[in-house]
Amino acid sequence: MSIKTDTRHLYLQVIDQIKKDIDSGLYKEREKLPSEFELSKKLGVSRATLREALRLLEEENVVTRRHGVGTFVNAKPVFSSGIEELFSVTDMIARAGMVPSSQYLSTEIVEPTEEETKKFQPLHVNSLAKIERVRSADGDPVVYCVDKIPKHLLPMEYLHKEGSLFNLLEEYSGKRITYAVTFIEPVGFQERISSILNCEPGQSMLLLKQMHYTEDDEPILYSSNYFRADKFGFHVLRKRM
Repeated sequence: MSIKTDTRHLYLQVIDQIKKDIDSGLYKEREKLPSEFELSKKLGVSRATLREALRLLEEENVVTRRHGVGTFVNAKPVFSSGIEELFSVTDMIARAGMVPSSQYLSTEIVEPTEEETKKFQPLHVNSLAKIERVRSADGDPVVYCVDKIPKHLLPMEYLHKEGSLFNLLEEYSGKRITYAVTFIEPVGFQERISSILNCEPGQSMLLLKQMHYTEDDEPILYSSNYFRADKFGFHVLRKRM
């Protein structure tokens, strides 16, 4: 069936049609889409229009294009969260009805970089506890976490405890995280991290860089968390002012 002309650009119509075909089950998760020639002919558009639609669908993480192989339908995220809501990874997994667990890869005391020193201001931080963990949901690795905390806020014996760092920080230091400033970056294949998370070739990840603060605006936790994009989706509520 060809795309019907309306007031929108053709590539937007193509995007909507492909999404409808995925939702209806015509194209299943991890399934390869027809070739560009076949798909453009079916939809009644040029290959240039189709390529623009596929490019935007890839940016939305609906599909993955593999050079010389084809375009594949991505699995829908198991975990979905509003980015304006601050939950620990533990809470996100538990809210999805799955069992969270952690595998500790390394724990060490490091000197802060110049950038990290600035991030933790006005605190004067001389050393940070750096924790690298893999977070799993029902035993399936889904997030690679690198967390850095001022050494005095959490002693070494607490760093290997199971559970949320949010709760551990509050339990030991009495400091409660109330908000975070977050930057999201799509990242491609990372040799070590992607293999640990069992990512498929060409599968992207979402990197969330977050500085967490107490209600008194004290920075107490900086994290770089790599989320499997086929498992996690983040959205934001935007209001017109």
